[in-house]
Amino acid sequence: MNQEMTKNPLETEPVGKLIAKFAIPAIISMLVSSLYNIVDQIFIGQGVGMLGNAATNVAFPASIICTATALLLGIGSASNYNLEAGAGNLERAKGIAATGLSMLAICGTVIAVILLVFLNPLLQLFGVTPDVLPYAQDYTGICAFGIPFLCLTTGGNHLIRADRSPTYSMTCMLVGAVINTVLDPLFIFVFRWGIKGAAWATVIGQVISGIMVIVYFLKFTRMELKKEMFVPKAVYLKAIVSLGMASCINQVSMAIVQITMNNTLRHYGADSMYGADIPLACAGVISKVNMVFMAICIGVSQGCQPIWGFNCGAGHYARVRETYRKAFRIALTVGIIFFLGFQIFPRQIVSIFGSGEEEYFRFAEQYFRIFMFMTFINGIQPMSSGFFTSIGKAKRGIIISLTRQVIFLLPLIVIFPLFMGIDGVMYAGPIADGAAAVTAIGLAAWEQKKYLKDVKVEEK
Repeated sequence: MNQEMTKNPLETEPVGKLIAKFAIPAIISMLVSSLYNIVDQIFIGQGVGMLGNAATNVAFPASIICTATALLLGIGSASNYNLEAGAGNLERAKGIAATGLSMLAICGTVIAVILLVFLNPLLQLFGVTPDVLPYAQDYTGICAFGIPFLCLTTGGNHLIRADRSPTYSMTCMLVGAVINTVLDPLFIFVFRWGIKGAAWATVIGQVISGIMVIVYFLKFTRMELKKEMFVPKAVYLKAIVSLGMASCINQVSMAIVQITMNNTLRHYGADSMYGADIPLACAGVISKVNMVFMAICIGVSQGCQPIWGFNCGAGHYARVRETYRKAFRIALTVGIIFFLGFQIFPRQIVSIFGSGEEEYFRFAEQYFRIFMFMTFINGIQPMSSGFFTSIGKAKRGIIISLTRQVIFLLPLIVIFPLFMGIDGVMYAGPIADGAAAVTAIGLAAWEQKKYLKDVKVEEK
């Protein structure tokens, strides 16, 4: 009886209830995180115009790189923590968590310094045009000051969820986003700070969220972390990197693709009827809208990670399999809903982010309908990558992370425009999405066959 009372809820509660408990706060956290970029995009589009939208698109790779680092350390730490805790190795689990937290603060500071020192060369690399450059300098330069707190918030929230506090994790992100949303119109329209106001609103929100993460691990954590644990240890860092690499590579590949796409749109857009700035602005808006969809799918994956990780570590493979199947259905349902929205209401969606010439809306509608055509299955790839990471199969998680961005999309957005011009970028998207989804489904199905014997035993 005592053993039953001390069992972790992750191995006893119904899977559907656990997914709701962990995934809903994770989804809200991801949505709130995406709001930092989306709210800025909306208010900048309304208050600054198309060039402001293009500037946020140029700055986006810097944000992706920051997120990549945070996920490397945050997901790597949380996945290891869950696996070690499930296996009963509590001291090692806590040591890994502390190393992850300290590395988040260190790496966030390093990224901010690099971005400030090499701001102009990086913006040129990211695909800026002469007209967009002043806006991009202001926005990216100011946002750099919030990067250490953004890293700590994004990565630290994974550990907070692993510590069985998903509601607090959600609150950290929600408070920062609300502050950003309130300050954006105040700074842009009332104080007339323009794009600088949007950047400062973002930074202030990120600082508040980061402070809340720090407060949690000082006052509320169940992990009982000691000061000496926060000195990074190489053996723990190696374990963190091994399980966080899949998510990191996925983000880094997104940054590489975004940079390549910006430069491709700039080059072939200049030779088209649209010019160089319209494609950059449209792609920026659409990437931010797609973040809402991906936030939900990644949130489902992140919410399932404690369930996958703990039960895999404890040997409850039937629960691992059941959790994946339910997550798959959720990702597919969400994908179908967003697919319909992207195909039916592209102009209405783009209009939220400000006005523009008819060519601007014409290109945006075409880009939406073609590039996002495979949205209905796009959530399967990130969800499956998180699944393999959570169960300790880091290499397979990395392979799935690489499929869409690097293996399929990157070469296609370079090759297709050689023959099709700027339209080649649009058609590269659905082909890469379809190939990535098929790969993810195949690898996941093959992995889950191993659990069938365990499922049959538990059903008896």
